[in-house]
Amino acid sequence: MRKIMFKTIKQLTSMVAMFAVLFAFSTETMAAKKSKTLENTKKRQFVRCGVSQGLPGFSNADESGNWTGIDVDVCRAVAAATLGDATKVKFTPLSAKERFTALTSGEIDILSRNTTWTLSRDADIGLTFVGVNFYDGQGFMVRKGSGIKSTSEFKNGTSVCTNLGTTTELNMRDFFDSRGISYEPVVFEKADEVVAAYDAGRCDTYTTDKSGLAAQRTKLSAPDDHVVLPETISKEPLGPVVRQGDSVWEDIVRWSLNTMIEAEEYGVNSSNADMMKTSNNPAIKRLVGAEGELGAAFGLDNEWNLRIIKQVGNYGESYKRNIADTGILPDRGPNELWTKGGILYVPPAR
Repeated sequence: MRKIMFKTIKQLTSMVAMFAVLFAFSTETMAAKKSKTLENTKKRQFVRCGVSQGLPGFSNADESGNWTGIDVDVCRAVAAATLGDATKVKFTPLSAKERFTALTSGEIDILSRNTTWTLSRDADIGLTFVGVNFYDGQGFMVRKGSGIKSTSEFKNGTSVCTNLGTTTELNMRDFFDSRGISYEPVVFEKADEVVAAYDAGRCDTYTTDKSGLAAQRTKLSAPDDHVVLPETISKEPLGPVVRQGDSVWEDIVRWSLNTMIEAEEYGVNSSNADMMKTSNNPAIKRLVGAEGELGAAFGLDNEWNLRIIKQVGNYGESYKRNIADTGILPDRGPNELWTKGGILYVPPAR
C-alpha cells in the first residue's frame, strides 16, 4: 500500500512539475508576444522613421516636406499595419554618420535609409536587419569629358568624392589598394555636400552605391555630362534596420516589407486587394486577411497586411512610382522578382 501511495505521490509531483513548466513556458511566450516599441507607437500615434537627407527614389522630401521613396514606403507600410494609416509617420533625416546612434539611442524605431547589411553592423552595434528592399553594388561616376570608360583607366592621384562613415569608404580603399593605385579621398558628412563638391569639380570621380549615383546624378547642374562606369566593386544589400531586443517589432517591420514583395508575386495590388479576398488561392487569401489569423502573431488585427497593400501598394508599385517612372533606374535588374529573373524572394506568409 505504501509503495502504491509513494508511486502515486511521485506521479503527482511529476505532473505538478510538468504543469509548472508548461505554465512558465506559456507565460514566457505570452510576454514575448508583447512589444514595447509597438505599445509606444500606438500611444504616440505615429511611427518614428530615420531616412536619408535626400536621395531621390529612396527617401526624398519635396519643397512642402512630403517624403517619397521606396525606403519611405517601408515605414508607411509599418504605419498602415500598426496604426491603420500609412500617413502616420514622423520622418527624421539623418546623415550616414549619425544614423545608427539615432536608432540605438531610441530617437527612431526604424532606420530605412539605403543602409547596407553587413556582419559587423548586424552583430556588433545592437542592430537587426530585417530584410532587403534593394540589391545594389558600389560604382563610380565620372564626367564624360574625362574620356574615362572604365575603372581600369584610373591613374595615381585620382581624387574621389564620397560620404563619411559608410561602407563606401572601406570599399573605395580596398578597391584602390588592391590595384596599387594611390588616391585622394574627398569626404563629406552630408550627401548634398558630396554632390556639390563633385559638381564643382573638386574631385575626379564620385563613388557610392550605383542606385545612389543614378539618383544623385539628377541633382547635378548638367546630368547628361556624367556617366556611371560599368564596373560594380561590391555587394550592397540595402534594407530596413531596427534595434535588437524587441523581437515582435522586428517581425512587424520584416513582414510589412515581405507583404509588399509577396503581394507583387501573387498579382495583388492597391487596386484589386479587396477583390482578392474571394480568390481560390489560399496564399492570396492569407495575404489579404481573408483566411488564417496571422496578425495575432504580432498583436495586430487580421487585416494589417491588407492595409499595407491598399494604402502603400506592392513592391512593384512602389518601385515604379519612386524609381522607374522618375527615370532613375527603369531596369529593375536584380530587384526583379525571382519568378522574372531577379533575386527578390521572401518566405511564405502562412
